[in-house]
Amino acid sequence: MKKTVIVIGSGFAGLAAAASLAQKGYGVTVLEKNPEPGGRARVLKESGFVFDMGPSFYWMPDVFDRFFGRFGQKASDHYELVRLDPSYSIVFGAGDTWAIPAQRGPLREFFERHEPGAGAALDRFLHDAGLKYDMAMGDLVYKPGLSWLEYARPDVLMTSLRTKVFRSLRKHVRAHFKDQRLRSLMEFPVLFLGASPQNTPALYSLMNYADLELGTWYPMGGMGRVVDAMMRVATQQGVEFRMNEPVSRIAVDHQARVTGVETASGMLDADIVVAGADYHHVEQALLAEQHRSYSLSYWSKRIMAPSALQFYLGFDRRLDRLAHHTLFFDEPLDLHSAEIYDTPRWPSRPLFYTSCTSRTDPATAPAGHENLVVLIPVAPGLEDTDAIRQQYFSMVMERLGRHLGFDPKPHLVYQRSYCINDLRSDYNAFRGNAYGLANTLMQTGPLRPSVKSKRVKGLYFTGQLSVPGPGVPPALISGQLVADLIHTEQQTA
Repeated sequence: MKKTVIVIGSGFAGLAAAASLAQKGYGVTVLEKNPEPGGRARVLKESGFVFDMGPSFYWMPDVFDRFFGRFGQKASDHYELVRLDPSYSIVFGAGDTWAIPAQRGPLREFFERHEPGAGAALDRFLHDAGLKYDMAMGDLVYKPGLSWLEYARPDVLMTSLRTKVFRSLRKHVRAHFKDQRLRSLMEFPVLFLGASPQNTPALYSLMNYADLELGTWYPMGGMGRVVDAMMRVATQQGVEFRMNEPVSRIAVDHQARVTGVETASGMLDADIVVAGADYHHVEQALLAEQHRSYSLSYWSKRIMAPSALQFYLGFDRRLDRLAHHTLFFDEPLDLHSAEIYDTPRWPSRPLFYTSCTSRTDPATAPAGHENLVVLIPVAPGLEDTDAIRQQYFSMVMERLGRHLGFDPKPHLVYQRSYCINDLRSDYNAFRGNAYGLANTLMQTGPLRPSVKSKRVKGLYFTGQLSVPGPGVPPALISGQLVADLIHTEQQTA
């Protein structure tokens, strides 16, 4: 009889694990606590507006293609993918907005125009970043991270030495560019990894390659279309989905082997359980203490990637000065970064980001209207109150108004906020994090919480608190690598 698997959670990692395991012949059931799938990538539909509640940047299209390729399919079989040009805009201040070209030639000219010699420096920088990307995103990142020996390969060592992966990203960027705005452009992709640019290894310039070389894309209809596609693939493989079914306990027998899970429906038997829900919650709330691999003390010492305060806004007029993606860098990056990572507090002068998908996809807002998601990165674990949210909403509206050239508040017809308390409630997110465990050197590979329980046989973990790290592409990879690990171990058992 085929082995049965229960996957807890239907985020990108859970969906990838479920589909991959079902393809290998396992009987897979996905249990999701919320009414709809997608985890943080859920979709909000209200008053004719469609909002991506979580991820909105579609980077690394090769990772998505590799996932669908496992099933003899392509992303284009499921949704239309559009490359954004400009990739995004950056607001540095009044009258100082950059539209970042999508193609290398215009991008090179753009760099050269702002700093003589920066075009050639960009070529060198992206060549180096491409080597890192190829090294990391080949088979290396698809390893389960159980041992450093997985990474002990001559090609990895040579690339690491050649590209100086352990110097700080800040030093690496400053060795190439002098213009502070160019430096900010090159440092921004690591803002959500969990450390400031000066404390992030230059390995992560691979994010610049993903950004500037591979491009920023948009799946027409929004990121929910990707979730729909993965659900379709999983269903084709025979996966069963059960929504509104939170797990209250993982059952473990006297031989420390998983036997199933308990929900409001009763006990559900399984040979294998894959936890795609928050790792901390699964261990601390669903397992007896003797079956936990990590203590409360361990979790208290982890460095988290940021949380976020988000506003989902609908306007009854067009917002012509906004791009599909706009970064408001009109305040100091280092100050905001320090208030996330060094001295956690609500930011005094926050940077923020806006996503206006109706600029590209009119179907995401009523005719003549505009949808807008505003995101402010904040430290996890902060006090979250309506008064604080309103304070930052007023701040954002004032700065948006300066950029747009009119007061947007009278045109606001829909408004909802989402922050730390909601992340805890909806996803049991540890400290209300939005992006998972930070990608620091001391939280890389085998130094991250393991994809395989150290105390319970048949229990595995996937997602942004485990290997390889935060972000949608890593979550997709995490689900696949844990499925491959399970199958390998079952074949050799």
